[in-house]
Order: sequence, then C-alpha cells, then structure tokens
Amino acid sequence: MLEVILDTETTGLSVKDNHKIVEIGCIELDNQIPTNNVFHEYINPERPVSEEAYKVHGYSNEFLKSKKTFSEIVQSFLSFIKDKKIIIHNAPFDLSFLNNELKLANNKIIDKKNIVDTLELARSKYPGAQNSLDALCKRFNIDNSKREKHSALVDCELLKEVYINILDQKEPKLNLDNIDTVSAIFDGGFSSKSRIIIKPDSKEIELHKKYLKTQLSKNNYN
Repeated sequence: MLEVILDTETTGLSVKDNHKIVEIGCIELDNQIPTNNVFHEYINPERPVSEEAYKVHGYSNEFLKSKKTFSEIVQSFLSFIKDKKIIIHNAPFDLSFLNNELKLANNKIIDKKNIVDTLELARSKYPGAQNSLDALCKRFNIDNSKREKHSALVDCELLKEVYINILDQKEPKLNLDNIDTVSAIFDGGFSSKSRIIIKPDSKEIELHKKYLKTQLSKNNYN
C-alpha cells in the first residue's frame, strides 16, 4: 500500500488567527519502503511570519515572498497524495492548516479517514512517556542532529524512521510477490511471481553425491 509521510511549517500556531502554511514536505512509501518520490514546496503565505514561528523554522518574510502561493501548488500536492494513506505526527495541527488552505483554494478537504497519526500511535504504545518527534528519535536511537531548526522535509525523514519503529518493522520487508520490486534490485528479474527456485549446478550435485556416499560408508562401518 502506498503511504505518504507528511509535515508542514506555518506562520503561527492557529488558523483561527489567520496563520498559513509556509512549507509542505512529503515522502512516499511503498510497504514502508521509500520510493524516492518526494513532494516539497516552500509557500508564500501572503502574510507575515510570527516571531515565534520564525524562531522555530527560520523562514523569513523576505525568503518566502518569492515562493509560489498555495493555490499555485495545490493541484500538484493533491495529485501527489491522491489515494494514499497519509502519515502525520500530531495530525490535528497539520490537518487544520491543510484543510483551511484547501477550502480557501476551493478544493475538497482531506478526509480524516485517510490519516494515521503517529502521535496517537505512540501514546497508545508508550502511555505516559514523552512522545514528541525528538523524544521518539531518542527512544529509537534515530540521529536527529540535522534538526537544528524545524524543516518539513527533514522532519519527514525522521518521522519515516519513527513510523517504521512504532510498527515494529525496523527492517522494511521486501514483497517478493511484487516482480517490479524484485527486478529493481536484481538486474535479470524473475519469471515467477509466486516464488523463487534456485537449482544447483552439476558441480554442486556431484559434491552432494560424494557427501552422501561418505555418510553411507560411515553408517555401514558403525
């Protein structure tokens, strides 16, 4: 199943105060394996960034004013997330901003049914523990040294690792029934989608026969 790790940065803490999105980052996963398909945009919010938000992500008004507006990137964003499960840490925050922007751009909002909130997953699995993104990185020994400032794409990279660990799938599994996945790794690909059979060569068969003769001789002697 295709999933999207998603994160946003904003001009402030609440849409009620007319705050807007300044960055969207998305990383696509196929069965928890990154596909190298990434969506990333800085966005002109058409309003000033609050001092508190600037301290968090460091995106200045000067930097953002030359970027595209949300309405200019909305179709490519919707195309990227279409028919995919969306993974967000503290989903109500990001979803409130995304759906507000979508409404303003006259688009359908994102259904909560399509969202997996890793904060809720973590709270369920580790009740009473610190479950911020930084705390979970520490719990799972994930290097978050790049996170000097908040960045949607960096946070997506970290959340991808956190998500896999929360699911207890520390080493993503390859689906060997998927011939495309296998072929991408092994040059020749395989003719069977159900299983892989590796036959011994003539030398290996001969060595096996000699081994069996030796074992039989030993048994007869004993």
